[in-house]
Formats: sequence, structure tokens, C-alpha cells
Amino acid sequence: MENYEDVSQNDIESLHGKPLSGVISNSTPSSLGGSTKSSWKLKSIVTLALTLLTSSQAILIVWSKRAGKYEYSVTTANFSVEALKCALSLVALAKIWRSQGVTEDNKLSTSFDEVSVYPIPAILYLIKNLLQYYIFAYVDAPAYQILKNLNIISTGVLYRIILKKKLSEIQWAAFILLCAGCTTAQLNPSSDHVLQTPFQGWVMAIIMALLSGFAGVYTEAIIKKRPSRNINVQNFWLYIFGMIFNLIAIVVQDYDEVMNKGFFHGYSFITVCMILNHALSGIAVSMVMKYADNIVKVYSTSVAMLLTAVVSVFLFGFHLSLAFFLGSTVVSVSIYLHSIGKPQPQK
Repeated sequence: MENYEDVSQNDIESLHGKPLSGVISNSTPSSLGGSTKSSWKLKSIVTLALTLLTSSQAILIVWSKRAGKYEYSVTTANFSVEALKCALSLVALAKIWRSQGVTEDNKLSTSFDEVSVYPIPAILYLIKNLLQYYIFAYVDAPAYQILKNLNIISTGVLYRIILKKKLSEIQWAAFILLCAGCTTAQLNPSSDHVLQTPFQGWVMAIIMALLSGFAGVYTEAIIKKRPSRNINVQNFWLYIFGMIFNLIAIVVQDYDEVMNKGFFHGYSFITVCMILNHALSGIAVSMVMKYADNIVKVYSTSVAMLLTAVVSVFLFGFHLSLAFFLGSTVVSVSIYLHSIGKPQPQK
């Protein structure tokens, strides 16, 4: 799901001792090759894909701007992302239907009670995704990659409050390190301003983290309510509501522009790549969580932060300061500690 990084499929799978249906198919690594070599190859491919997609996400958003502004409608871009993900979910379901047939857990028809829970995370993701474009008025791509890790804190706290999920001392320590790392990376020694990111940027980053965290925790609760349900079906309904709310946003915010200039006005090759990147990023995360594990995803996220910074040096003239490098390192360590610090079940 969108941002699926907040939802640990491993946790969900452990509830019933068997894996859920995957985003691309219901097959497991063993069924895809059976050998350790093929399993390692698959993990390497999906991890590399996630790293490249994550690191290029912010870069593509910044790159899609012309003269400091977006020539295209960000609401239509968001709608296109949701529509593409919905189509990919249907393609995955079609493959499953051909191989396994239509079952109670993978059919699209459902009850009102099941569908009625999806509008809440869909509208939260809508607001978060719109903010994702406007935050670049205050931060650059590397800073965004650092600040968006604040959703780990919001997710952890909301896990504790909403799902009553216990956090270990290591995870709480990781939260403190994460805050310290994000702050260190933003230090500006060459200016009177202590932090490079202005106050508005921090506010938007915190709001995005809260929205992403709450939407992720709420989505996990939905999945756990019926763990046998095929995740492609759940994704489909989430994306349907995402499309509906983005359509409303288009009418409210960009109706005249879209009617006069067209839905795809201002789109460039970079814009299309950005939309494709956003859609595939969510799928790549789900694949990593299914075919690899959370540790692999953590390393991928950490490498993506540094890769974004290095690429931004050449594309946007970003200055890779010592403070940013140290802050990135601390953030990477905190993410790793949060991952390995998961409380062990009582025997």
C-alpha cells in the first residue's frame, strides 16, 4: 500500500503462521526457484529496485519543476499514480485468478463493512502526498530523504497508542537517535540560521510524518482484521478511494486549469517517470517485505538516503557537508536499531 513502509507484512504473517498473498503473486521464493541461489538473486533484485526507486523519488519531484514551480497539476499527477497502482493490482489479481481461480479471499466483490474502512487511510495519504510536492519549496531532495524518516517515530508512537504494540528500549533509543540524526544533518555552520531547513519545512515534515504514521497503523489494523484476504484486493479498494479523493482534489483545486488546458498539460518525460516511480516504489516495498525481510529494507532505505545526496551533488549542486554525512550515518544506525530491537514474543 502507499507507503506500505509503515506496514510490516512480516508481523501480519506471523499472526497465523503463514504468509499472506503477495502484491505480485501468491508464490513464495521457494516456488519461484527453490534454490538458495535463486532466492538470493530475487532478494538482490527487489532490494536494488527499492533502493533506486526510493533514492530517485525526491530527485524526480525536484527535477520535474520548471523555473521553481510545477507546470503540471500535482493533483492530476497523484490521481495518475493511484490509477496506475490500481491497474497493477488488477493485473496481479488476474494472474492469480488464472492460476488459482476465484476464491472467497481473492474476489473483488465484498461487503460494505469491509470497504467502509478504506476512505480514512486514502484521504490521509492524499493530504500527505500533496504536501510531498509543496515541501520542496523549503527543503532539497537530500533533506527530504532525511526528514521523511520522522514517520518512524510517529508510527512507533501510534503503534503503542492505537494497536497497543509494545516497543523495546532499543526502539525508543532508536527514536532519540533518529531525532538527533535528522537535526545534525540539518545543521548549517555557514549561516546565522542554525538549521538549513526553515520552520515551515519542519512543520510540513512533521505533519507528513503524522499522516503517514497514522495511515500506516490504520492500514495495518485493516489488514490484520482479515489476514487471509488477498493483499491485491485490499490494495485495489484503497487505490479506488485514493482515485476518488484525488478526483475531488482536482475539481476543488485545479478544475479550471484541467478543463482549459487538459488533464496532462505540463507533463514531461520526467513527470511520467516520477509517476511511474511513485507507483512502483510501493510495489517494490511490498515485494521486499515478502521475498526478503525488514533488515534488507532498512539497509535499502539507508543507502537510498546517501545515494540521493550524492546524485543531488551533480544534478542540483548540493553541498555534501560533514554535518549531513554524520547525520545520515546516525539516521541509518537508528533505523537499523529500530528494526533489530523488535520485542521478542514471550515463551
